[in-house]
Amino acid sequence: MRVLAVVEDNADNRLLVRAILGDQFHVREYVNGADALAAFTSGEIPDLVLMDISLPGINGIEVLASMRADDRLAHLPVVALTAHAMDGDRAALLEAGFDEYVAKPIFDESVLHRAVERALRRPPG
Repeated sequence: MRVLAVVEDNADNRLLVRAILGDQFHVREYVNGADALAAFTSGEIPDLVLMDISLPGINGIEVLASMRADDRLAHLPVVALTAHAMDGDRAALLEAGFDEYVAKPIFDESVLHRAVERALRRPPG
């Protein structure tokens, strides 16, 4: 089974992702970016990352930048999972290097499913 990392400080949002995707993935949860980066760089490399943007400490954009700068992590598909849903946010996050973007709250599970499928199909680099 593939491994999905959810980097999200809100327990309800982590629970929702587990409910939606837990039958397809082994879900690992991280409540902040520092813990996720520590796990990833120590060898706990997932197949896909769902990344909140507004995290305590290191925000999601900073976590992504660290991942993209690390050869072992640069190829990982990362989906922005964020409440930042104003005009231009999607484009800015994709420009920052996220592979996909999903706005919270998630009302339609199929939106998350499609974003995950697209991110996993995208060739590395």
